[in-house]
Amino acid sequence: MNLLSIHPKKPWLAPLAGYSDLPFRMLCRNRGCAVACTEMISVKGLKYNGNGTKSLLTTCPEDNPLVVQLFGGDPQDYLDTMPELIDQGHSFFDLNSGCPVKKVLKAGGGSALLLEPDRLIETAANMVKVAGEGHVGVKIRLGFMSGEDNYLEVARRLEDVGIGWITLHPRYAKQMFSGTADWSKLAILKKHVSIPVIGSGDLFTAEDGIECIRQTGIDGIMFARGALYDPAIFSRYLKLIDEPNCDSLPEFDLGKTMEEHILSSREFDESNGSFRKIRSILPRYAKGLNGIRAVRGSISKCQNWDELLDAVRKISFLINE
Repeated sequence: MNLLSIHPKKPWLAPLAGYSDLPFRMLCRNRGCAVACTEMISVKGLKYNGNGTKSLLTTCPEDNPLVVQLFGGDPQDYLDTMPELIDQGHSFFDLNSGCPVKKVLKAGGGSALLLEPDRLIETAANMVKVAGEGHVGVKIRLGFMSGEDNYLEVARRLEDVGIGWITLHPRYAKQMFSGTADWSKLAILKKHVSIPVIGSGDLFTAEDGIECIRQTGIDGIMFARGALYDPAIFSRYLKLIDEPNCDSLPEFDLGKTMEEHILSSREFDESNGSFRKIRSILPRYAKGLNGIRAVRGSISKCQNWDELLDAVRKISFLINE
């Protein structure tokens, strides 16, 4: 039995390397995100206390339910590391078998697992052995390259070992993020498994999320790049589900979003590293805005938290004049 909120009215935040840390997750939760995932975490890093690996697990009581996404190529590493995560209070886990980035593939993780389905199934089975049925999900792609679709075979075998849900990004690993996500494959997968199916890929707007659900009949959606540019995508999506013909959706408030992200980041981690990270992230919110270079320039000159807050408040004032 699945224990997580997997429903069209319960949108998820995807695991986003470098972005879906605690402050960003809370930013999205405050706008309607029902379930959030950590950044992908190396089981090797956990096993050998890699620099910064454990910091990716930082959370708080309000950051719930939280799914810890793990990656790595050795099935034994999951048996070695997950019991400690359980002891720390983590309950839900996701296996990344979809990431196409070279450094992940070289370690045998991510979508490299799609090339060795037996190792993928063994890994998922080990995770279920530790966390229990219904507490583990797996994220996959259609296959490693075009013409080598094995997502249906993999999904059925994963269901047999007791995973609670499956997330499909309907592209091939070799595509990276090029081309177009083939949502029709989500509908096919939904017909072939009895566990919940979550869709990911090309969900850039709230309207995209609504249309994906309509076309495929899947159980839920996971916003990734769409949330990076505007966390209010969750509130707009939920508004459209309840009122399909609504013409007054929640708007993106650039100044408020940036200020809230700064304050949240400072609250959870006042270090220089945290400051530099949020300073580099903020210009992303202004993508496509007239004067983006000026925005980026004013933010990059800031040397401390107060200067950063002052800069974004000035930006907000100028935009709303």
